[in-house]
Amino acid sequence: MDVRRLSPEVNAGEVVAEQVKGFVRRLEERESVPLFVFDAGHDPVRLQQGLEGCRAQLLVRLRAGRCFYADPEGPPAPTGRPRRHGPKFDCKDPKSWPEPTYEYLRENDHYGMVRVRCWAKLHPKVRLHEGRGSRGPLPIVRGTLVLVEVGRLPHGERRRKPKKLWLWWHGPGEPDLDLLWRAYFRRFDLEHTFRFLKQTLGWTTPLVRHPEQADRWSWLILAAYAQLRLGRACVADLRLPWERRYAPGRLTPCRVRRAVLALLQILGTPARPPKPCGRSPGRPKGRRSGRAKRYPALKKTA
Repeated sequence: MDVRRLSPEVNAGEVVAEQVKGFVRRLEERESVPLFVFDAGHDPVRLQQGLEGCRAQLLVRLRAGRCFYADPEGPPAPTGRPRRHGPKFDCKDPKSWPEPTYEYLRENDHYGMVRVRCWAKLHPKVRLHEGRGSRGPLPIVRGTLVLVEVGRLPHGERRRKPKKLWLWWHGPGEPDLDLLWRAYFRRFDLEHTFRFLKQTLGWTTPLVRHPEQADRWSWLILAAYAQLRLGRACVADLRLPWERRYAPGRLTPCRVRRAVLALLQILGTPARPPKPCGRSPGRPKGRRSGRAKRYPALKKTA
């Protein structure tokens, strides 16, 4: 529904928070709170700070070697600065894990025994924040740490040993552990979407010279993909002999693309037919297109 090119001086967390807020405003009022799932490339603290006051759930993958802290225990000391961090929670050291707040255990057909545990009211030590360098107190951003463990991997990946999956959740109410682990595993479907956009629709095929051209082409690809999703209930399935059968309303965009030409002939187009203007003269003989404009390579550290 939205695509935006990030320049080096723009923070990705702030842009994502704006996109999520805009999407929530377009949603209809419903009892369930929408859940947004992100990979490990996003900062959970920055996302949670940007989504304060927004009616949304946040689920972000974490590195396996991170450390978190609980709130200080016991009364504050009579002298000195009050403590801000309590017992340490090291994801690599199971001895530092207290009793989980909630636990979920169930057998699954693809992943075997699934065990999900969570610890509420934990916070990391924030390094990058708005008040950095002002000698002010560091912000305390509390959330729920979720650990997902499975007995085996499905199908062709069963030879590999499954790893522990650490997630960061924030939202109103109590976390639904059965929904959280299944929602993150569905995030891998996006990788097939990006592959379809690149290999089939040609997202990265054109070699454009200007960023505005790249933005316009990205929006055209997104519009074409949306049309394929909307037209899957209006076309017939052109299935190859070795492919699976799908219901008419659940065709993949690749299947819809095969039969969309017949639909376009029925719908027509609002554009006027092209007018013949003779043979184009083309580029004058001896003239060159010129060298492409060069853009400086910027580093985020600078």
